[in-house]
Amino acid sequence: MFTISRRNLITAAVLTAVTSPAWAKTQTINTDIVIIGGGLGGLSAGSTAVKHGARVVVLEKLGVLGGAGHFPEGSLGVQTTWQKAHGINTTVDQVLDASLEYHHFRADPEVLRALIAGSTDTINEILNEAHIGMRGIRTMYPKNESLMTWHLFKGGCEAVLDYYEKNIRAAGDRAQILTSTPAQKLLTNNGQIVGVEAKSAKGDTIFVMAKKVIIATGGFAANKEMIAKYVADSSTPGMVEPIWLRGPEKDGRTGDGINMAQLVGAGLAGMQTVAGNAPYLPDNPPIRQFSGPDYLKQGRCALAQPWLWVNHEGKRFFNESRGSVFVDVYNAMTTAGGVMYTIFDQKKMDTMVNKGALLPFNAIVLAGVPLKELPKTWEEGMKRGWAFKADTIEDLANQIGVPPKNLRATMERVNKFAAEKKDPDFGRKPEHLEAFDMNHGPYYALKGIRAYFLTLGGVTVTPRFEAKNLQGDVIPNLYVIGQDIGGLYDSTYDLRCEGSASSFAMTSGRLAAIHAIDAIKGKTSSM
Repeated sequence: MFTISRRNLITAAVLTAVTSPAWAKTQTINTDIVIIGGGLGGLSAGSTAVKHGARVVVLEKLGVLGGAGHFPEGSLGVQTTWQKAHGINTTVDQVLDASLEYHHFRADPEVLRALIAGSTDTINEILNEAHIGMRGIRTMYPKNESLMTWHLFKGGCEAVLDYYEKNIRAAGDRAQILTSTPAQKLLTNNGQIVGVEAKSAKGDTIFVMAKKVIIATGGFAANKEMIAKYVADSSTPGMVEPIWLRGPEKDGRTGDGINMAQLVGAGLAGMQTVAGNAPYLPDNPPIRQFSGPDYLKQGRCALAQPWLWVNHEGKRFFNESRGSVFVDVYNAMTTAGGVMYTIFDQKKMDTMVNKGALLPFNAIVLAGVPLKELPKTWEEGMKRGWAFKADTIEDLANQIGVPPKNLRATMERVNKFAAEKKDPDFGRKPEHLEAFDMNHGPYYALKGIRAYFLTLGGVTVTPRFEAKNLQGDVIPNLYVIGQDIGGLYDSTYDLRCEGSASSFAMTSGRLAAIHAIDAIKGKTSSM
């Protein structure tokens, strides 16, 4: 008989045979698969499981489903029907090779291959069964550098969440979705996982007894203690600014699944790695620059324009032409102390307002669309301490806290490069080399900080997404998916394989459910 700890060790037989005290109301649910977490990965697993005839319980700690899955604009897909129809012939091997090289081969190739190859059916289901339309395939890179994997959905991944939830609820009595019901611990019997103890919204204890458990809690992005413990980028010595979380305003990603898995012996990998995203305005919460008012979206777009970026010493530190490649920006800003300032003169400000940005902000603010809200950006930003305006270069330098002589020298050097149409320092594109008016103000600046939107470390898994212990052996009946998986990334998010995080969440959820069901049936998955 398995044992459960609640103040004292109480056996399941006692719980079912004896009336519990008033403070300890309990409920037992029996099912095939219990999924901890109702985000993109968890709902993908639940949708797949019910489609294959399984009984499913989804436990979600928050009052609503979806979590951070509401925000991705699209996902990685390889050899999808849409790519084939549009002449894009990227292969699984190309994407895997690029990913392994990007991560200096410090990533699990078998698990990566399973996720990349599995993305084909994941995206095809979204397009062909869910009938979610495409906005196209986009890239942060020049097209000659891109693998063209990032499928942008109409309605973003929010539309995908709706599709998965609808599938689960359509299963009727075979499926339960319990919101405001956080999982507390994994239940074990003789070294095997046999279920989950959870807490209901009323404070009652729920024992969900299951043949298989899938952890899908989204990582630990919102757990400040875990971030401080594991992620050196957060506040390493020499950082002028710490990293900020660009997450939902109510964020349940506090490492619950990883910590529960650790308590049953799971091994961890890659806990130092976050999906860095920069630059962002230091305006709280940063997510509003992604999904909030236009003056913040356009301000974030202006922040990444390719004219002049300086660090806290007033010196350049990066090729501004690559300002859309947000992971590269994050890494460069980390080396430069965690803060940057974008500098404009009046001509550049007028260009943005009247003609639009040269570089886009993801697919949120496109290049060439006039940024008419920038006057409000500066009005609000000057009040909040991240937008600056001055009549002289020296005054602007003093406002942003950099040595005036350094800022002037940097601007003069950029003017020299603009005249020669060549940047020998960082290789900025010639068309982005535009001189500054050194004699007539006003001059403008925006402050930028580093943000992150995911943690990328977690539990080590097999290519079937079975959790592994410290010795590399499978923990029976336990599966881990999405951002709770570790060992897929080295030091940063893989933007070479654009859209990987949301794709990996959906694909690992789908495949874990299939493997779990096959194991319940006593057969080996062919996938």
